Amino acid sequence: MGQKSNPRRVGEMEARAFSRSIRVSPRKLNLVAEAIRGKSAEAALAELSFNPRRVARDVKRVLQSAIANAENNHQLDVDRLVVAQAFVGKALVMKRFHARARGRAGRVVKPFASLTIIVREREEQKETA
Repeated sequence: MGQKSNPRRVGEMEARAFSRSIRVSPRKLNLVAEAIRGKSAEAALAELSFNPRRVARDVKRVLQSAIANAENNHQLDVDRLVVAQAFVGKALVMKRFHARARGRAGRVVKPFASLTIIVREREEQKETA
């Protein structure tokens, strides 16, 4: 009698995590997301742990959430996970002003960004000897 379940947004061997509003410009967030694309989940976590940018902490939190989703909700092997996609979107922009000289106002924009990380389980590689 309940509502029908929504179709999966990602593939059978994938899991995703999403953060809606991170207080940083999308351009700066994309620099950190670019650093982890295509890497194994373990290497990406290590990369984010030592990345000097402030937003790396938020990206690391989203990546850990994607790994937990893969393990707990989709029963994927954590050791074989790879960051398949990491993409950044634009969220709201707060507009503020600073009082300037002679009664003028200087505009200040405070952008927010969203982040989606999709992890995929790597296929077993066949060894040819």
